[in-house]
Amino acid sequence: MKPGPRNLITDVPGLIVGNAHDAGLRSGVTVLTAERPFTAAVHVMGGAPGTRETDLLAPDKLVQEVDALVLSGGSAFGLDAASGVAEGLRAMGRGFAVGDIQVPIVPGAILFDLLNGGDKAWAQNPYAGLGRAALSAAGAEFEIGTAGAGYGAMTGRLKGGLGSASAVLESGLTVGALVAVNALGSATVAESAHFWAAPWEIGREFGGFGPAPAYPAQAEPKPMKRMGEATTIAIVATDAALTQAQAQRMAIAAHDGMARALVPSHTPLDGDLVFAAATGARPFADPLADTFALGHAAAACLARAIARAIYSASPLPGDLQPCWAHHFGG
Repeated sequence: MKPGPRNLITDVPGLIVGNAHDAGLRSGVTVLTAERPFTAAVHVMGGAPGTRETDLLAPDKLVQEVDALVLSGGSAFGLDAASGVAEGLRAMGRGFAVGDIQVPIVPGAILFDLLNGGDKAWAQNPYAGLGRAALSAAGAEFEIGTAGAGYGAMTGRLKGGLGSASAVLESGLTVGALVAVNALGSATVAESAHFWAAPWEIGREFGGFGPAPAYPAQAEPKPMKRMGEATTIAIVATDAALTQAQAQRMAIAAHDGMARALVPSHTPLDGDLVFAAATGARPFADPLADTFALGHAAAACLARAIARAIYSASPLPGDLQPCWAHHFGG
């Protein structure tokens, strides 16, 4: 397993990502889309999720493909970001055909960043506009760290952010992850600079510090944020030809990467969620071996993407938490 050329989810051919943020709001939106609809699924393991159209992604539902997936800040207000994306896609002629009407299918998920110091006293919900702006910005290259849906994110100790990573498997399949990290837990071990995700790091993509020398196994982590302030939302993607049920299995496996990279994760106060996306460009050579490998790669990519989000965060005036680079002098 090796990273793709960008080490971004857009190493999966055909996928593009766009970010938009508002500095005064201290929040933003990230959109993943493609030239044509793609298979998607979802799995939720957090106790406090905020979602739009996720029921459509069950394998027994009519719609089997989507036009975009949206990650947004803003708590429940951020669900409106998907409306802006749907509006933009409709203007492009995209969507599920119902008679002579095109209805873009745009599932989304949100994280809570309403108490991060930004100006939330808006007269009109800004997230639809941010969603449409993120769609307009979509391309193969995009910023990670303090960007998009991770612009105003925080974690248990350090500033959160947007992360991404990719892997090319021996079979030729590509896997990628995209994540907005706003977790109740921490991505680093105790008070050290070491990331929980260190065993899965490739090269020095988040500093190359390796695993922490020691950690007291009996330590009991305590919530560092108030109820409802958390959530890590992610997308894992591949160019494999997956059914919706197979995509859901990949999303389930990817949650292992979240648990490896954030301690604690999947708490009652987080809305932890993973979408899966499959473009279908590459058929399986060995269905059993390839699906096995995809699950492992999705988990490893998500763990790496979470660490990269924290590692890449940059300081802004008024931050309530230090970013990793500032705190540890990286």
